[in-house]
Amino acid sequence: MSKPVLQIANLNKTYMLGKRPVQALTNLNLQVNQGEFIAIMGPSGSGKTTLLNVIGCIDKPTDGQVLLDGIDVGKMPENQLYKIRRDKMGFIFQTFNLLPYLNARENVELPMEGKIKSKTERKKRASELLALVGLSGREGHRPQRLSAGEQQRVAIARALANNPAIILADEPTGNLDSQNKQEIIKLLANLNLTQGTTIIMVTHDSQAANHTERMLLLKDGKIIKEKEGLHLAKKNSKCPNCGSNIKPDDVTCPICKKPILATVEEPFSS
Repeated sequence: MSKPVLQIANLNKTYMLGKRPVQALTNLNLQVNQGEFIAIMGPSGSGKTTLLNVIGCIDKPTDGQVLLDGIDVGKMPENQLYKIRRDKMGFIFQTFNLLPYLNARENVELPMEGKIKSKTERKKRASELLALVGLSGREGHRPQRLSAGEQQRVAIARALANNPAIILADEPTGNLDSQNKQEIIKLLANLNLTQGTTIIMVTHDSQAANHTERMLLLKDGKIIKEKEGLHLAKKNSKCPNCGSNIKPDDVTCPICKKPILATVEEPFSS
């Protein structure tokens, strides 16, 4: 069994709104194993962004424990946390957050500057990552010359730059049309399947969530429901529709002929 890469125990996060305390997360417990692909869902104000910020070492817990690769990041000073963010985390944002004056390769190189001294090595790794996400030949293009889907692919390559323990994806399909959304879902699932990349994704998109392997529903700062996603079946080489054996690159099941990544119903509708 894979080892835990993230362990959260009795996590609480309280903000002050003026003089009034607001409880954003309440006694939350979560374990994520290496190589998992997880979706976190919930209504606005449920604590999704707060949880992502705490995991990403942007916010500190009020109390409770957050272990990342065995390190208690909740107790680390800020002058050490930036190294954790750089070396252990990869971030994917809804709005891509690419620097407009840098080309695709230079955007991917940027997180490596504090870790890989050789410019040649950084350039080589950035080009390899862009090829991995399907952008060979587009390395020299600046963001304004790339489509929204291509910009998100650059952002995914950038998130992989330092071989992070976890990729945190905040609404990664939120600014994409339906075709690009499907392509990004498939890309993330494929990275998880073939590279073993651990991904935690916050999303309102039920289709994106269903194509992870585990879905968590957050409400009032607590995880209230959990459900298996379609990706778990594919990861286990089983068709999610009929249970027949499938290959990693199968788009439709060879037995029941149904799409493996199909449009599905709301995961927490009942």
